[in-house]
Amino acid sequence: MNWSRRISCRVEHRMGRGGGRESEYPGPPPTGFSLLPWLLMGMGAFSHLFQGKTANPWIGGLGLLAFNSLYIYVVLRAFDKRARTARSTRLALLLLFLVTCGLAIGYGGTWLLFLPLFGLATGAALRGPLLGRIGVGLGLFAGVVAGLREGWNGINIGYGTFLSTVVTAVILSLSDAVRELRAAREELARRAVEEERLRFSRDLHDLLGHTLSVIVVKSEAARRLAPRDMGAALTQITDIESVGRQALTEIREAVTGYRDGGLGAELDRARSALTAAGIEPVVRRSGPPLTPEAEALLGWVVREAVTNAVRHSGASRCEISVTGTAGRARLTVVDNGYATSAGPTGDADPAGVGGTGLKGLTERLTTAGGSLRAGPSPRGGFTVTAEVPVDSGEPVEDGVRLGSSSR
Repeated sequence: MNWSRRISCRVEHRMGRGGGRESEYPGPPPTGFSLLPWLLMGMGAFSHLFQGKTANPWIGGLGLLAFNSLYIYVVLRAFDKRARTARSTRLALLLLFLVTCGLAIGYGGTWLLFLPLFGLATGAALRGPLLGRIGVGLGLFAGVVAGLREGWNGINIGYGTFLSTVVTAVILSLSDAVRELRAAREELARRAVEEERLRFSRDLHDLLGHTLSVIVVKSEAARRLAPRDMGAALTQITDIESVGRQALTEIREAVTGYRDGGLGAELDRARSALTAAGIEPVVRRSGPPLTPEAEALLGWVVREAVTNAVRHSGASRCEISVTGTAGRARLTVVDNGYATSAGPTGDADPAGVGGTGLKGLTERLTTAGGSLRAGPSPRGGFTVTAEVPVDSGEPVEDGVRLGSSSR
């Protein structure tokens, strides 16, 4: 269920039925109060007791009071799993069985209807793989007791006891299963929404952070070039327009979740951004071709690493190399600027992965079976290294350069 559908279901749930459709949320779960009306089956015994047709009325009255009290206690606790499996509930059910046997055997007649009532309480309180055997045994026991008091008519009591035990347990178990499935579906929907929010926030950060940095750098270059070389300034302005249009397209694709970031396109954008910022780009690529998934992941790393180099490093040179074997591909971005990704005044991340963008990329690559390391280089500058798993393919000629050559 998508996000908008969930919201509409919530609205329908709060407003009740609308447009002839029933709300997907049927209301609160059943409680023990739904089983209390069945106590009316004992009205015949109460009537005989009140009219004086029952021998030893004080014993019968106390038995009736004990039965009703225990029945209410058991069924009210039967709808809470922890209370249902508690020792006190099982003890109350045992006492209810003894009271039911005493009343049914001692009085017979309408008092035998307490046996199906006891079966109902048993079905509500005992749910599990042994319920079938319990229901059969309880039905046979009720049939024998009723047969001793009423002859062949006691078969109806035994059958009714079996049905009340099994049917009650099956209905309540199905109700619990349906609600657990609904709760699981709601949890899955909630996690899907959270994952979509996380994906969108990562994509938006990576897209806008890089694009806005490129626009700022090219705008500064156009401002510097305008007084002495209007043609070069117009070239930078044209690049700004192109970057802006591309950013609009990528943001739309990120919103719909279908953005496919190619590594080659990202390397071209990186070369353009570094050149505009006055940083010499050196790009090397070798090894087998990558899968679309691997290219997309490494493309995000190139975008984030180059954005950090342009914004924070103060470097004059940035080397980007992509190498790979039949099993894994490695991307390395090295600049000769400041030793931290936060700039000369920023604080370095002690874990070697600084900033929201690099942390998000670390999570992405880890999920895909790769890794990301970022930190100061031994000879100065900052290094970002990413590795991702790849499938084997046709090799690419070693030494292909997409930027200016190293000197």
